[in-house]
Amino acid sequence: MRDAPRCPVSWAGVSGAPVHSDQKQFTFCDDTTGERVALSAGELAGWAARVAGLLHEGCGLDASSRVGVLAPAHWQTAAIMLGAWSAGIPVSYHRWSTAGLEKAECDAVFVTRTRLDSWLEEVPPARHRFVLLGEAPAGYRDFLAEAQRFPDSLPAYATIGAADAAHPDGTTFRQFGAVARELADRLDLRAGDRVLVDAAEVEEPLRWLLAPLSVGASVVVVAGLDRSTVDVRAAAEGANRIL
Repeated sequence: MRDAPRCPVSWAGVSGAPVHSDQKQFTFCDDTTGERVALSAGELAGWAARVAGLLHEGCGLDASSRVGVLAPAHWQTAAIMLGAWSAGIPVSYHRWSTAGLEKAECDAVFVTRTRLDSWLEEVPPARHRFVLLGEAPAGYRDFLAEAQRFPDSLPAYATIGAADAAHPDGTTFRQFGAVARELADRLDLRAGDRVLVDAAEVEEPLRWLLAPLSVGASVVVVAGLDRSTVDVRAAAEGANRIL
């Protein structure tokens, strides 16, 4: 087995645990619709590379740019965030509310169709606007269709340092890494763990994405989870930890 392409967070000093390309890394399940997408470490890194290409080559963005993500915990959300970071672009993440997103002055925004159709406040304008998890309306482009146009391997420009900004507020990758590892330690997460996450209960990417990745654990994000049967659900996914 070959090592997986390094996950963007590990290039930035977040992850100290190597993984193999065929190791399970990120699984998303929607128990309401029956959707299930399971990505290996190599596949997740490939999607991150496609997003990096979309942003850098397709949109002309760089480290001075800003990306906004307005979406719940999902494999596409993970790919977008990791892809932006792999291109060295700071990311502002929000699940539903746009509070604070305006201040980020984003050059590209990724939003779910459900969020666009909601009664909540308008999504701040951006030069490049993408929709995930639904048909793109006028003024938006389909995220998956656009990302698939780019290769699944990172080009030479994708080099970032631990002191580079990961968030528009100036938080660096090193700082994100330290917080992720501290949280993983507090949650007692270990390399090889398979962590089941209730998408309705765990909103912050530090918990459902970065903390597990920082120690080489894999993630199973479940939407529409019936908490009364969570132990059975965890066993079905081979998860030994529940968040």
